[in-house]
Amino acid sequence: MEKAKISAIQLFALMVIFDFGTTLVIKYGIEAKKDAWLAVLFGMFFGMVLFSIYFLLSRQYPNLPLTRYARKIFGKYLGWIIGLLYVLYFLWFAAHNIRSFGELLLSSTLSETPLLAINILFVLAICYVLYLGIEVLARTAEVFIVILILFGLIGNLFVFFSGNVDFNNLRPILENGWKPILKAFLLDTGPFPFGQMVVFTMLLPYLNRLEQVKKVWLLALILSGLALCWTASLNIAVLGSEEVERSTFPLLSTIGKVNLFEFIQRLDAIVVFTLLITVFFKVSIFFYCALIGIVDLFKLKNHQQIIFPIGIILIFFSMMIATNFSEHIEEGLNSYYFNMPFMLIIPLFMLVVLMILNGFKKKAN
Repeated sequence: MEKAKISAIQLFALMVIFDFGTTLVIKYGIEAKKDAWLAVLFGMFFGMVLFSIYFLLSRQYPNLPLTRYARKIFGKYLGWIIGLLYVLYFLWFAAHNIRSFGELLLSSTLSETPLLAINILFVLAICYVLYLGIEVLARTAEVFIVILILFGLIGNLFVFFSGNVDFNNLRPILENGWKPILKAFLLDTGPFPFGQMVVFTMLLPYLNRLEQVKKVWLLALILSGLALCWTASLNIAVLGSEEVERSTFPLLSTIGKVNLFEFIQRLDAIVVFTLLITVFFKVSIFFYCALIGIVDLFKLKNHQQIIFPIGIILIFFSMMIATNFSEHIEEGLNSYYFNMPFMLIIPLFMLVVLMILNGFKKKAN
């Protein structure tokens, strides 16, 4: 692993921006219709349950990443295979988010630019930052989270002053009962993005004050969950649940309705720039954790020597995972069975095995 340390504030910034990712602009939790905000809250609480598993594991191995303590729990060979599966999992989601970012730029601002060109430039910028190390990425996150907060405040103020907000669009609550909410939670808001925070089990050893892990993780989870809940509610309040359901990027449509004094219009750039920041960090975190996982598994000298080869693989994957945007969206919606083993089943099994092993050790003593 890289010899580096990050502060609690930096880890908090990375976690919040990671959770925002593409979630801010897509139709998040809309399977629950008007109750999408409730599905998001359920997802946030599910993230807390998952965190308790990750926290108990990391407390046993505070200085080791997941790929390393998997070998300590399951043994050299099975643990190595599990570590490799997690590396592939991180790479797949990095490629998925690269594709999502490229498709948004194509549909909103750069309609004449080849998707491949966007993806190449995006990955090259990420490779450069990661070559400099996790400390540079973390310090950059400290700056950009402030910019994101300012963008969020400005965007919300403009939307409210434009007079397009009608909270009656959120009523009645539980119009279709609990079933759509639970379905949205299980298939969408639970796994994405809160379950994906399993990636931070690779970064916790870099925290300079390990005793702050619990406070930082939970605070980031709650803040990002409430922000996503509010965004889902605002989209429905402005557009209505039916229009949100039809829209590919509802936040773009929400901001697009702003028209103040026939002068303040076309604020789509705020959304695009927000997505640029959030997806940049989300891909960077997935990419970096995959890199240090490869370094750990294959006993390489450092992550810098494999950044550009893996970056090329990511570009290739981002172009090949789907033939068009509709297929890409459908693939993301159907990733539940792919997600659940990595975010819940394997970590929970690891915790059970660890508890059994610790029980045997206590009896032996």
